[in-house]
Amino acid sequence: MAAYGVRKQPLYDQLVDILTEKIDHEYRPGDLMPSERELSERYGLSRTTVRLALQELERLGLVVRQHGRGTFVADRSAQTTNLMQTYSFTEQMRELGRVPETTILEFSEMEADKNLAEHMRTKIGDKLFKLKRLRSADGMPLMVERTYLPVRKFLSLKRPLLESKSLYEVIENDYHQKIRVAEEEFFASIARPADARLLDIAENSPVLDLVRTTFNVSNEIVEYTLSVARADQFKYKVYHQRTE
Repeated sequence: MAAYGVRKQPLYDQLVDILTEKIDHEYRPGDLMPSERELSERYGLSRTTVRLALQELERLGLVVRQHGRGTFVADRSAQTTNLMQTYSFTEQMRELGRVPETTILEFSEMEADKNLAEHMRTKIGDKLFKLKRLRSADGMPLMVERTYLPVRKFLSLKRPLLESKSLYEVIENDYHQKIRVAEEEFFASIARPADARLLDIAENSPVLDLVRTTFNVSNEIVEYTLSVARADQFKYKVYHQRTE
């Protein structure tokens, strides 16, 4: 169980924790959650605080809010629980019968600029680790990844550790940052000169840009990754499951 120390936790955050416990141990998928009014009366909180908590639970994928019907516990049975497996380039390539390789091109410390500060919910000037990696299979470069990690969460992180195991193993096992959810978006783009050289393709070749933001159970961002993948070699598959 996480220890919050002397820092005072916001009321809506406390309610998020309480309801998360109930969702994990008492409620079942599809159960109707108590209404905003019921939660407000039960916990002595304002309707605004309750609404913020429910919005956060929805953003975390724990509940589904249906207009006019109420808030229901989400069915997470179809969701992958092992994010290390879900986002493991190495495992994915091995399953395809290819020989994976990861080359660390850069591991450095930097200060967050305005753009990174906004995306990582931090302050301009806060210390970040930058990890740049080239992912290859059968000797063919497939993807360039630029990952940013908040230094305050990974104070003792050194390059050899990243060379010995997957990033998610480091995040969860070595630094005990339990991952709650990762948001990922992707879009078509063209290769910029530096990435084109690394991927061994012509400048302006079609590529797939991916942006991933990973949150821990306290809703703090522990990873922000920008990836560029060769469009001629990389397929992105998404499964959609219809819920009743």
